[in-house]
Amino acid sequence: QVQLVESGGGLVQAGGSLRLSCAASGGSISINGMGWYRQAPGKQREYVGAITGGVTNYADSVKGRFTISRDNAKNTVYLQMNSLKPEDTGVYYCKLVGQPNWGQGTQVTVSS
Repeated sequence: QVQLVESGGGLVQAGGSLRLSCAASGGSISINGMGWYRQAPGKQREYVGAITGGVTNYADSVKGRFTISRDNAKNTVYLQMNSLKPEDTGVYYCKLVGQPNWGQGTQVTVSS
């Protein structure tokens, strides 16, 4: 069974940076690809970006500020978040493409 563990969240001031990690077991990030999502309080979960076959894709709201990378040897995907804004606040989740399991999420809070 696929298990995903996100980490790296925290509290940061606007303009700051954070790097999130998503470690996967029971599934291959190099085969499936990995997506990042986030959910702000009172809002639906939304797509942030994904890496599939080495190709990355981003939501317009984070394009140019966020970067997804991966380490196949560690079966881990990273989300580097720069120039953070208060509207980036939320719980960030990862999910293997084509698999139903979600990680527990990691909280990101950006203060103004």
